[in-house]
Amino acid sequence: MLSRQTIIALGVAVVLGILAVFLANSYLVGSQRKAELAGTTKVAVATSPLTYGTDVTADKVRFVDYPNTAIPPGAFTNAAQLMPAGKKRVALMAIGVNEPILASKISGTGQGASIAALLPEGMRAASVRINDVSGVAGFVQPNDSVDVLITRDVPGGDRKTQMTDVLLQNVRVIAIDQRAKNADGSAKVAKTATLEVSPLDAQKLALAQEVGSLSLVLRKPGEQNNPVVETISLNDLRYNIYGGARYPAPAVVGAYGGGLGGAIAGSMSSASNRIASATVSRPARKAPSRPAAPAPKSVQIYRGVEGNEVKVGGNGA
Repeated sequence: MLSRQTIIALGVAVVLGILAVFLANSYLVGSQRKAELAGTTKVAVATSPLTYGTDVTADKVRFVDYPNTAIPPGAFTNAAQLMPAGKKRVALMAIGVNEPILASKISGTGQGASIAALLPEGMRAASVRINDVSGVAGFVQPNDSVDVLITRDVPGGDRKTQMTDVLLQNVRVIAIDQRAKNADGSAKVAKTATLEVSPLDAQKLALAQEVGSLSLVLRKPGEQNNPVVETISLNDLRYNIYGGARYPAPAVVGAYGGGLGGAIAGSMSSASNRIASATVSRPARKAPSRPAAPAPKSVQIYRGVEGNEVKVGGNGA
C-alpha cells in the first residue's frame, strides 16, 4: 500500500511529464511553421476567370504564398513584373480562379491578343474559305479538330471528271472568321476558318484553294488518323452494295501495313478489272499459206542394159 506522499509525488511527476510533452510539441510545430514561411514566395493568381482577350488588371490578380519547390515556370512574383506601368497584358488562354498566371498564357508587355502567340513551335496559321455547307453548317468551333477535303476537276481523255481527296487529317481550328473563341458554343455560319498547320500543309492549302474547293469535316476529339483513304470520283457515287469506292478491308487505326497493302491490292484489282472490261477481243490473224513446192521431174537414161534416173529442173542437174 503506497503512502500519501508517494501518490502525490507520482501525480506531480505525471503532470510535469505531460507539460513537458506539450511544450516540446509546441516548439517543434512552431519551428516547422517558421521554416515553411521562410521557404515560400508570393505568386500571382487570378481572382476571377480570365478568357481570351481579357485585360490583366490589378483587380483581377492577387498574390499568394507558394512553396519555393512548387513554383510553376513562368510565374510572376510581383506586380511590377506582371503589370508594368503604362503597358497592358491580355489573356491568350483561359485562366481559372486561383490558377497561377503564367507568361505562356498571357501576351507580352504592351501587346494585344494575337493568334500568333497561340501557335506551337514550327506551326503556321492558314485561313481557308468556307460556307454554310463546307463549314458543317457553322458547327465547327475554335479548338475543334477537322479533316480537310478537296474537290477538283481532273482531265481525262476528251472530258474532265471531278474527284474528291482527303487533303489533311486532324487539323486544329484556331479561329472562325475573326473569333478565336465562342463563349456560348452556338453554331455560327462563317466565311473563313483559320487552321493550325505545318509550313508544308500551308502550301498545300494555298494551292488547293486555287485548283479546287475545300470542305471541312468535323471529327471526334482525340481520334487517330486513318491510314487508309481513297479518291472518290463520279463513278463511285452509288451505294457500296452495287459497287463504287470502298475500303478493301475494315480500316483499323494503326494497322498501317495491312491497310496500305489492302488498299494497293484493291486498287490493282480494280484497275485490272477496268482494263479487262475495256479490252476489245479481236480474232487472231492467220499466217498466209505458201504454195506447195512442185514435184521434181526425172529422166531415165539407158546405156546398154543399165538404166539411170536423172532428175531435171529445181535443184537437179
